[in-house]
Amino acid sequence: MGKLIFMSLFFLCATMAVAAEQKFESDTIKTSRGDLVLTFVGHGTIMMSINGKVIHVDPVSQMADYTKMPKADLILITHEHPDHFDLNAINLIKNAKTKIVATETVARQISDVIIMKNGDIRTIGGLRIEAVPAYNLVNMRSPGNPFHPKGTGNGYIITFGDKRVYIAGDTENTPEMKSLKGIDVAFLPMNLPYTMTPEMVADAAKAFRPKILYPYHYGNTDTAKLTDLLKDTTGIEVRIRKMQ
Repeated sequence: MGKLIFMSLFFLCATMAVAAEQKFESDTIKTSRGDLVLTFVGHGTIMMSINGKVIHVDPVSQMADYTKMPKADLILITHEHPDHFDLNAINLIKNAKTKIVATETVARQISDVIIMKNGDIRTIGGLRIEAVPAYNLVNMRSPGNPFHPKGTGNGYIITFGDKRVYIAGDTENTPEMKSLKGIDVAFLPMNLPYTMTPEMVADAAKAFRPKILYPYHYGNTDTAKLTDLLKDTTGIEVRIRKMQ
């Protein structure tokens, strides 16, 4: 039953296959190692590139035609739900040199991965990667049964020179998130009942104060609510991109 719920969410958010010629929005972040290009593929799916290195986060076939996407130097998988973990997409963008970072639950379904547990720190392909716990505190599938149990999912902080990018995965405004320091760019999920309300996102942002905040994985949530909640908060730039 739980799997059906998440599959329904997946297909609701991914309303149609992306045409091969579709252009995705992107932003460029200046770092001490060069320009970091963030590509907003959709939902929980992001691509990043710097100095010819390509990093895919939670690639999913419904979000893009992965036969047309750049091959991955690094793939990061936050957790095993099908709107974040898609073997078909992974197989289309990996090659013999691709490194795949994933959780233990994902590693049960795919070989040759680097397992990172909550709290782990690794340097992979010259990039420092930190695994941040991603889990529900409030939202439950049933009493005592959270949509995302503690210890199974990761968010990731990736350091690009002098910039730290945090991609939270499916989570709420946990104590671990709110205690983060030195985050330059943050992607925070914002859809119920699976992750956060705009109020939860604003609460987290005010606590760890990312310089740039992208709500993502937001489904039908009104992003204007988040913008309004943070309009008087200095030092945090909220950027809205197509990440339903």
